[in-house]
Amino acid sequence: MASTGTPFARIVLLGLDDSLAGELRAVLGRRQDVYTEAFLSGHECLRTVERLGAALIFCAADPSRYLDLLDAVRREKPDLPVVVVSRAPEVSEWLDAIEAGASDYCAAPFEPAHIQWILDSNLRHHSAPTRYRAAG
Repeated sequence: MASTGTPFARIVLLGLDDSLAGELRAVLGRRQDVYTEAFLSGHECLRTVERLGAALIFCAADPSRYLDLLDAVRREKPDLPVVVVSRAPEVSEWLDAIEAGASDYCAAPFEPAHIQWILDSNLRHHSAPTRYRAAG
């Protein structure tokens, strides 16, 4: 895959089981700095993300968890993208996550082109939020 100029960023995988996190890490490759963390409350997860200086979150597709995280992000750090990750693609799960405020949704098996698109669209936006806000 050719380099698309995706900015280097720290990424946090929240609440993913070891197998799913491993699969996602393999597709993310070494171009990014990836941390795997347990899911706590949305507020505590956000503190972890801030401590690590992360620019993007991949979160498990468990509504009891990601809804709390999305609420905390919306209140405290609205420019931080959150991607909901599932073991299997489910249209209703994808729609629920997007309607709740997730930036995107992805499911295993992870396609390198789709993950690259997620990185490109979310990290470029996150790296220049004031430019995008000023243009809107």
